[in-house]
Amino acid sequence: MKNKKTRDFARSSLSFIPRSRSGAMELSMSTIVIIVLSVSMLVVGVYFISRLGGVMTGVVDLTDQQLRNEINKLFSEESKITIYPGTRLVEIKQEKTDGPGVGIRNLQQGASGDTKFSYNVIVSDSKIQDKCGINAGTAEAWIATGKSEEDIPIPSGDFSAQKVLFEIPVGAPLCTIRFRVNVEADGTAYATDYFDMKVKAK
Repeated sequence: MKNKKTRDFARSSLSFIPRSRSGAMELSMSTIVIIVLSVSMLVVGVYFISRLGGVMTGVVDLTDQQLRNEINKLFSEESKITIYPGTRLVEIKQEKTDGPGVGIRNLQQGASGDTKFSYNVIVSDSKIQDKCGINAGTAEAWIATGKSEEDIPIPSGDFSAQKVLFEIPVGAPLCTIRFRVNVEADGTAYATDYFDMKVKAK
């Protein structure tokens, strides 16, 4: 009888060991999965925080529709003009091409159909010579596309999205320059806004 009890105890002990190991393995796998998911969420979170907190990229890699969508998000109810990115700061490296987006919305009162709009981008930094060692004409010459445009037809209540692209040459001073976008509607001053362009080393 005693030998039978001993054998039963031994069998029960042996059967317990695999179940314990199996439970431990399941716990380890669950821990690994949780760690992997946590690290993935952390990486994604850091990426989005850096995008929101830092300087956003410009428009060079955006399609026209993507730019239009982004600008539409920035318009407030009464704003006639808006600048993308919302920080109004674009960093561009030497030998690179990039820039801001300009959104113009037709809020003309009492007008139906299309209104013809125009805009012009100029340097509005009075200390450009002291900060950067160049004049306004040199900085404006870096605008390769979209410095100005005329006869942009915009239906009442709708908006237009434009790209202003800079080509920064080698040797350009590493400084930040303020530009202003002046908009006219049918030849009359309509709205104005600004953005800053920071030149970085290549």
